[in-house]
Amino acid sequence: MDQIMGGEGAFPLETWFWEMPICTRWWTTATVLTSGLVQCKLVTPFQLFYSYRTVFQKSEYWRLLTTFLYFGPISIDLLFHVYFLQRYARLLEESSGRSPAYFSWLLVYAMTSLLLLSPFVSMPFLGHPLSSTLVYIWSRRNPDTLMSFLGLLVFRAPYLPWVLMGISFVLHGTVPKDEFMGVIIGHVWYFFNDVYPPLHGGSRPLDPPMWWRRLFEGRPRDETAEGMDNDIAVAGAEVPPPEVR
Repeated sequence: MDQIMGGEGAFPLETWFWEMPICTRWWTTATVLTSGLVQCKLVTPFQLFYSYRTVFQKSEYWRLLTTFLYFGPISIDLLFHVYFLQRYARLLEESSGRSPAYFSWLLVYAMTSLLLLSPFVSMPFLGHPLSSTLVYIWSRRNPDTLMSFLGLLVFRAPYLPWVLMGISFVLHGTVPKDEFMGVIIGHVWYFFNDVYPPLHGGSRPLDPPMWWRRLFEGRPRDETAEGMDNDIAVAGAEVPPPEVR
């Protein structure tokens, strides 16, 4: 019975869900729930898309997040997007370490960049270019990984974004602007985190600031140790010297 339940009474789907890192887990959950709400007609896509006028003139600020959560109604296409989202988001988040600070900062950078570029390309929903950004970064960081398309085309990971662009162009007959946006934003992040530091003494201009890291990690150990040393020094200074008789 435990084998059917996935071990220790848990369903395989439940195990898969809780094994995902926290940012990937809740982004995936919010994506599925958003499509479910639209499917049940509790909300409409017109309440979810992003535009400068609706957000900053009508004060509908929730659109700054929902534009990244809606990939369409429940369908095979949605499952395809959710698969890519959770797979590559999970791989990147796991490789960034145990703290979610670095991966969450990557999401903030990518989301902010997409929101700034969106008015120039007339793209109201930004979930797909966000996932394309993550796919590009992962592909550049894993240059030796072999990929396969339908078992017919074998290629290395850095070609994955371009293969996806080609598939999108064949299926839809239009230039995939969302894929291109993801590649551009992803390349900026990749350059300043993987190419730039070795050439400039380890400087990493896109690393999360310390205040952001403290939100997830608390005070760094070195700061805590330094503070304890200072407290001990102050306490020692306050203790009067012993009397000499």
